[in-house]
Amino acid sequence: MMKIVIIHGQNHEGSTCMAARELANKVGGEICEFFLPRDFNRSCLGCYTCFKTDLRNCPHYRELEPLVTAILDADLLILASPVYVYHATGPMMSFLDHFGTWWMVHRPLPEMSNKQAVAIATAAGGGMKSTLQDMADSLEMWGIRKVYKLGFGVQAIKADEIPDRILRNIHGKTDRLSRQIRKNAGRRGCNVRAKKWFYLIRLAHKHCPHVEPDYHYWEKQNWHGKNRPWREN
Repeated sequence: MMKIVIIHGQNHEGSTCMAARELANKVGGEICEFFLPRDFNRSCLGCYTCFKTDLRNCPHYRELEPLVTAILDADLLILASPVYVYHATGPMMSFLDHFGTWWMVHRPLPEMSNKQAVAIATAAGGGMKSTLQDMADSLEMWGIRKVYKLGFGVQAIKADEIPDRILRNIHGKTDRLSRQIRKNAGRRGCNVRAKKWFYLIRLAHKHCPHVEPDYHYWEKQNWHGKNRPWREN
């Protein structure tokens, strides 16, 4: 049974929430949901504590920890945000701001290599592409093996006002993606973007002054040697 975590970029249950739940239910498994800002309402302070030490020392970590635990335990992660001025919501971006150290260029987590993720966005009109990329940037740079994007122009303000032809499109795309996710379950790997950055930073570590604690973290994992975050070592 897959463990699925949905993180909603808003508190209300509208079109984006509907699409995310539809996909999760079609994939099937144990579903856990968080709503932002209800379940996490903190903006990054720019204090650099996580970069100098560890994310667990973040002044917001007590509130962040339930979401961190759920993400690390998940097989499938769904980030869902409506389009706000052509971008993801402020609460979603504030949440993602807290995970800079998870990026491949700093201290990525090997656990990400066996996960899949989906970015979902809806709007009455446009802006889905940039909103999806806001979320996919983090999902990809965390080193998640496979990151999918689903964007829908729903031509409606409320979910129950979506035209039937658009609903059929949503149903069809979630059908196809759920089958793909189930087919790819249980595999390990890394998306191409993050893998490229891994090798660039690995090269920089060898030829540039060492930046701590990142360099020591890579040394401990033997990533300067033969090990890789996406392989069983």
